[in-house]
Amino acid sequence: MNVEFIDKMGNDLTVVNAARVSYAKTKEQFENKDEKLIAFLAKHGHWSPFGHASLQFKIKAPVFVARQLVKHQVGLIWNEVSRRYVDYPPALFHPAAWRGRPVDSKQGSAGEVKLDKTLQHLYSTAMEQCKILYNALIGKNIAPEQARMVLPQSMMTEWYWSGSLYAFARVCNLRCKPDVQKETRDICEQISKECDKHFPISWKYLINK
Repeated sequence: MNVEFIDKMGNDLTVVNAARVSYAKTKEQFENKDEKLIAFLAKHGHWSPFGHASLQFKIKAPVFVARQLVKHQVGLIWNEVSRRYVDYPPALFHPAAWRGRPVDSKQGSAGEVKLDKTLQHLYSTAMEQCKILYNALIGKNIAPEQARMVLPQSMMTEWYWSGSLYAFARVCNLRCKPDVQKETRDICEQISKECDKHFPISWKYLINK
């Protein structure tokens, strides 16, 4: 799984100027006092100035992660590789460890579960059989849009994800929590690091610590 930073528009000064334009004021350089303005905007939910700064990422992750994240729509644009159009052999995600089911919750995980050799073999065989069947269907000239039906949720996919700084803050504030699925949380923590790198002042006040 990987988050690749592609591009951005604006910086912390962009947020400041978007807010100050209400008073017909803008500035050329960020000053220490501007941090107080950003803190005020974030604390009181004045989100629109943060909407003028944006980022773009290229992300590779399993389908089950992508389907969780694509639910976030407001302020974000998503374009994903389509298995209707491509038929190269898929890559599958293999977890480093299996986690247990939590006792007091309907979601999430708890601790680590060791699979015996039989289950490990069955899992590996099932995943491999999906790939073999897919490649066989493609080899028989079956349309990719139908052949993809046999591919599992562990298949790796990739997408461009672009949006406002504020929109990504909403995503990370929800998906970086401890009870979020680890694989999804890993992707969002990478996104958060990039946002912090490019918008350090704004991100400090937008993100829930």
